[in-house]
Amino acid sequence: MEGTYHSYAALNELTLDFKPNSLNLQRTYFMKDTKPLLLETDFPAINRSQLTTLQVNLGYLCNLSCTHCHVNAGPNRTELMTKEILELIVECIDALNIQTLDLTGGAPEMNPHFRWLVSEATKRGVEVIDRCNLTILLEPGYEWLPSFLAEHNVEVVASLPCYLEDNVDGQRGKGVYQKSVEALKLLNEHGYGKGKDHLPLSLVYNPTGPFLPPPQQALEQDYKRELAERFDISFDNLYTITNMPISRFGAVLLAQDQFVDYMTLLRNNFSEANLSNVMCKNLVSVDWQGYLYDCDFNQMLDMPLLAIDKERPHLSDLLQNALDGESIKIADHCYGCTAGQGSSCGGALD
Repeated sequence: MEGTYHSYAALNELTLDFKPNSLNLQRTYFMKDTKPLLLETDFPAINRSQLTTLQVNLGYLCNLSCTHCHVNAGPNRTELMTKEILELIVECIDALNIQTLDLTGGAPEMNPHFRWLVSEATKRGVEVIDRCNLTILLEPGYEWLPSFLAEHNVEVVASLPCYLEDNVDGQRGKGVYQKSVEALKLLNEHGYGKGKDHLPLSLVYNPTGPFLPPPQQALEQDYKRELAERFDISFDNLYTITNMPISRFGAVLLAQDQFVDYMTLLRNNFSEANLSNVMCKNLVSVDWQGYLYDCDFNQMLDMPLLAIDKERPHLSDLLQNALDGESIKIADHCYGCTAGQGSSCGGALD
């Protein structure tokens, strides 16, 4: 793990010893927590800029249980944002001139009020992003989803952690790759990622092991070539996102005694230039109960927003407090956003 990046062609070799789907590791996912190892940090202090984006976690219910998922989402989770909290989201959009509503989960589409929230936001001219796992488009009862997203001009950011079937199925479950391909074809048919006036479709790459993503632009060309040649699938952008040493992925690192090596990799590749572009400067993360965090990763580590002088700030507090210039809560996992080319929910930072 001493180098900065590994070539994409070599990733298969690197994943041979990193098998997060093994039975023993499944048993350790909820037993080992990296948070105590992350809190003491020398990461540089950073402050907020103008708030433009609400990233809202609509709940942890999901039709998949992916090994890289920092939310620990899955089919048995019951946490879902209520209609009352969603109404507060809309109130904040109106009061704070929010430009982007970024919807996450779990599978955000599984929240029963998903359609209501999207409709309310888009009729206000807000850009809506749906962070979609693709396979949800094929689930019984969700046949409405592709046409609904297209009708409301929702940007789809879809997780496809590799263009190789074995890597995707190893990370997300058997058969997920083929379902993802089918779902991408369906999105293309509804006008996503195809044609002059197409709807925006982006894919997300996560490494399948404890290493940094390859350079985003080169990997995007690989994805576009492979998906076009094999399946006649097209899309707009590829976002490379570094795996954070928390939740399931953090537990796997600890179980395989790779946590220290991975943190050393992140620290050794820290780039100060990325500090000005980290997503937490303009974004607030909202959990399914309406509590506020500087980012989705801090949410999973239960590190509440610092900018409001309250132990656990809520959406209702956001309506009464300006965040510009306030401090951001940091810990050692922040090196994941600033290592190498940088990482954010919109991909590389440099």
